[in-house]
Amino acid sequence: MKIKEKEFEDFIEELKELAQQLGATIRFEKGDFKGGYCLIKDKKVVVINKFNNSQKKATILATALKELGIEQFYLSPRVREIINSLTEET
Repeated sequence: MKIKEKEFEDFIEELKELAQQLGATIRFEKGDFKGGYCLIKDKKVVVINKFNNSQKKATILATALKELGIEQFYLSPRVREIINSLTEET
């Protein structure tokens, strides 16, 4: 699936909204790490390296949200298709 950089940025915004519905906090931090989902003092947190490109950020975020369970939420077919496409690559 071919997605343009601008589409990834829009997609990340949609994923941020979904994360909020799931009760997860998203943190963009700098450092030497890949990123992903974790629990910090019983709070759901997705940490993403802010120096990653938009595609990598979207992939990490989509994978983390899939781990949290997105099945019960309505997602447009396009968004669900992108999430499935990105998470299959990892």
